[in-house]
Amino acid sequence: MEDLLQQTIDSAVATGADGGLASSANGMVFLLIAALGVLMALVYVPIRLFLTITARSRRLRLLQRIRRLRDELGQPVVPE
Repeated sequence: MEDLLQQTIDSAVATGADGGLASSANGMVFLLIAALGVLMALVYVPIRLFLTITARSRRLRLLQRIRRLRDELGQPVVPE
């Protein structure tokens, strides 16, 4: 009976040690994925802001050009 109890305790201790390594590995995988996510966000946000700002400025310049052309077309043609 004592031998069985000792074997059970030994196997529980061995399993606990392995479980500790597994949970440590899971924690490292989580931290790695979280760090990669933060890194991706740090790269994505500035690029997205830059592209949005440049697209808006291009759109604004195009609208201004269209307005100028409409104004020019509304003017009477001056003979030379």
